[in-house]
Amino acid sequence: MGATAGAVWGRGEQQDFRSRVRGTLLGAAVGDALGSPVAGLSLEQLGETYGPEGLTDLPPAFGRRGAVTELTQLTLFTVDGLIRAQVRRDTGAWHPPTDLHRAYLRWAATQRDWGPDERRKDDGWLAREEWLYARRDPSRACLLGFGDETMGTLDAPKNPGEPGAEAAARSAPFGLLVGWEPQLVFQLAVECAAQTHGHPVAYLTAGSYAVIVHALARGESLDAAVQKALVLLAARPGHQPVADALQQAVNAVRQSAPSPALVEALVGNGTAEGLLAVAVYCTLVGEDVRQGLCLAVNHSGHSGAAGALTGGLLGALHGETALPPAWLAELEGRPTLLVLADDFALEMTQGPALHGPGGASSGWLARYPRG
Repeated sequence: MGATAGAVWGRGEQQDFRSRVRGTLLGAAVGDALGSPVAGLSLEQLGETYGPEGLTDLPPAFGRRGAVTELTQLTLFTVDGLIRAQVRRDTGAWHPPTDLHRAYLRWAATQRDWGPDERRKDDGWLAREEWLYARRDPSRACLLGFGDETMGTLDAPKNPGEPGAEAAARSAPFGLLVGWEPQLVFQLAVECAAQTHGHPVAYLTAGSYAVIVHALARGESLDAAVQKALVLLAARPGHQPVADALQQAVNAVRQSAPSPALVEALVGNGTAEGLLAVAVYCTLVGEDVRQGLCLAVNHSGHSGAAGALTGGLLGALHGETALPPAWLAELEGRPTLLVLADDFALEMTQGPALHGPGGASSGWLARYPRG
């Protein structure tokens, strides 16, 4: 499915791609909703609260089951920013990290404001979704990173000591740029992660995750996807902890039967690379999506980030129809996620027909303004 800009997509390819886009975004959101309410609970506490098997179903949080957090909110704004970058490309103003930063600042406004501001004409439709104006314990790194107009870069990253997984957990959409070369996907994810998470472990984990999603979305195996990430990592300063974690995840498959203790060992000290290792391992060994996700969230680390990372991989690998229907039925924001997923697939496969030399759709440009 190595489509490039201007390439003609066959109908079957378009349908497969849309299923993987939906699967990735819904899977990441379901993983977030499953794991975030139990983030930080020890294995012992999980057992005491949910029984010997630990958490096996969506727990209530924020007054409902299926509630999502900033991880999903920011993933949505990542998609919004990518669509708008593509739309702006026609104008010759092509710098995706800036478009993503603007999208993330629109997210930051949802954390400050009571609701949508109709006066901001360039906000587009996503920033007018009222359900997104909910604070769900956003991480300090994200609030600080997007707390002013200054954009963090690799040369001058925001929060240079922050090794957490939140930036990686919003990075699946970069992997859905299937017409891009893997090294460009890696670079964009890394640059956008440095806007909030300036530690090499955090931004290189984001780049690696995006490249793994990219390979899966193009129909490759997870083993092949991990090898691609390892090759791209090798040239980057500070890559060793991330490379070691990925290798550990692959090796763990052959060690013994899957267990919470094995997942706990992969989590390590709970920084980004350990949670990516959990996601890769649980995707490799899970008998189905439900089992893979449950395995991914029963540990003492950031279960929400681990769930989101795992759900994104499983969704990219298997498509939307493999996701647990009962969980999707309760997932907060599912209509928005589906519309955004389909808009992304439409832009990537049919963009020139929406805003190309032959004319522009005014409806599309109202949804995704060039401003």
